[in-house]
Amino acid sequence: MGSINPSHRVNFEAPRSFVSTLKSNCKEIFFPDDPFRQLKNESNSFGKTKKAAKYFIPILDWLPNYKFGLFRYDLLAGITITALAIPQGISYAKLANLPPIIGLYCSFIPPLIYAVFGSSKHVAIGNVAACSLLIAEMLGPDVENNNDNPTLYMNLVFTATFFTGVFETLMGLLRLGFVVDFLSHSTITGFMAGTATLICLQQLKGILGLSHFTKKTDVVSVLRSVFENRSEWKWQSFVIGVVFLIFLEFTRFLKKRKPKLFWVSAIAPMVLIVIGCLFAYFAHAEKHGIQIVGHLHRGLSPVSIQDLNFDSKYLPSTIKTGLITGLVSLSEGIAIGRSFAIMNNEQVDGNKEITAFGLMNIVGSFFSCYLTTGPFSKTAVNYNAGCKTQMSNVVMSMCMMLTLLILAPVFSYTPLVALSTIIMSAMFGLIKYEEIYHLFKVDKFDFLICISCFLGVAFISMDYGLLISVGLALLRTILYAARPTTCRLGKIPNSTLYRDTEQYSGLTRFPGILALQLGSPIFFANSNYINERIFRWIQDEEDLSNSNKQGEVVQHVLLDLSGVTSIDSTGIETLIEMHKTLTAKNIKMAIVNPRRGVMEKMMRAHFVDKIGKGSIFLCIEDAVEACTFLLATDKNQLS
Repeated sequence: MGSINPSHRVNFEAPRSFVSTLKSNCKEIFFPDDPFRQLKNESNSFGKTKKAAKYFIPILDWLPNYKFGLFRYDLLAGITITALAIPQGISYAKLANLPPIIGLYCSFIPPLIYAVFGSSKHVAIGNVAACSLLIAEMLGPDVENNNDNPTLYMNLVFTATFFTGVFETLMGLLRLGFVVDFLSHSTITGFMAGTATLICLQQLKGILGLSHFTKKTDVVSVLRSVFENRSEWKWQSFVIGVVFLIFLEFTRFLKKRKPKLFWVSAIAPMVLIVIGCLFAYFAHAEKHGIQIVGHLHRGLSPVSIQDLNFDSKYLPSTIKTGLITGLVSLSEGIAIGRSFAIMNNEQVDGNKEITAFGLMNIVGSFFSCYLTTGPFSKTAVNYNAGCKTQMSNVVMSMCMMLTLLILAPVFSYTPLVALSTIIMSAMFGLIKYEEIYHLFKVDKFDFLICISCFLGVAFISMDYGLLISVGLALLRTILYAARPTTCRLGKIPNSTLYRDTEQYSGLTRFPGILALQLGSPIFFANSNYINERIFRWIQDEEDLSNSNKQGEVVQHVLLDLSGVTSIDSTGIETLIEMHKTLTAKNIKMAIVNPRRGVMEKMMRAHFVDKIGKGSIFLCIEDAVEACTFLLATDKNQLS
């Protein structure tokens, strides 16, 4: 098309082979962090094996260098999170309609597995409220509709936990951690807010001392059940619940005002449980209509591998529950681990975390545990208590073992109203009003995704709320992909920079030259739109020219493909057809800065031969200079 600077030559080397391209793409998809780069400098097989073992089993990396000075901090942190794990474990097991003792088991075996395979120093392991309620909602109807016994329900929960573990482990080993990214921040915010609302309303059963209550989880059914059973309301339980709730909220307020007193809020639930047990024991609370947990037997978590139920009758429900709860728990656990790692300028390997979560759920399902992950409340307490390594989880596990062996029966007198207030207080922190308002101000579509998830969870069901929100997020992604942005470029005076003429005013335009920038991959879903949009740009210029409003007849179209990361065969055919149409209109077409993958596709499709190597440039400046030179030459010839 014209002479260009010799130092600005476009690379037209032969395309890579299919195998090389596939290998490169797979590496970027599954191994973006290049996890095995540390093995490159090892010459002997023993050294490679040792480093590989440290990578897959993190405890081999940090335990040999562990010092007693670190243990002091981990010991304090472990004891502190145990004080929180006991009341939360009992409370969240109640949410899942499981025996309270199972909630304590979840803080015994799984933390040991995580300490071996987990990569985060700060994550503390335990059960979570949202997944507990989700399990009850998804598995409860199967047992209820078949008039089966609680033992069957418990076995189905263990089976769903097993499938969760298998699902998470496979995701981690196959490097599929990016799947979690499909649960956007707005979806998680809405889901947590909706779940917290449901859980808070369900705690009215314990606070009001109701004996009969709906097993449905939507807001309408819960409120209807509360008011239909007004005759069961017990003022004694209500008064105790309000007092307990005020106490917990005061400790949370104190922690916000004076962060150094975080431990007051951390041990407040345990203090509440102790006070509640003493009150129930000495005041004979049951005689006054205040319900208690009931017998908790001593002993470590029994083996439950023989209780896993793979009956085809229940298999669809257990697999579905395992997949959905696994995805939700992963999104929370990984996000929390990364958040606290960032605070210490550290990095957490998401795929290793997923594998660790999966293994601890598989093993947990063999020892009477249900789904566990890295809860925010325990992790925050663990971090604030000064934990240094994963040893704090080991300490928590040992403390929980002593509790199960010695102290478990003491908690039999725990009033249900105390558990309800602990759950309700914890849920208040999950409704992020400021984040929801921030989404409304920044991005209305994100706000719509958040609210749709909140309303879906609150008024339909938790799984449908998630599906609605994820569906809207995918629809948004499709719209972005199918209707990518294009812009006309102009030159910033006294520079070689070209920017969007609609974003920046006073840019220099070159008569007869239309420089456009494409900002997305070109593929079958958007190629026709891109073709139409480019010709609309040309038509707009012609309309301006006809009305004498600074427009010029377009003689050169420059397509800046620096933002086009990939192109498929439909996109190539679109460029070929576009070139033919522009040539028929006496308009020359040029390509600017195509990426390596795009250039290779163009060469394989012989598009480069059709358009000519002289019409492909490294930068906009070179292309504009070449076009200006041709326009001047044509003008001189006409004159």
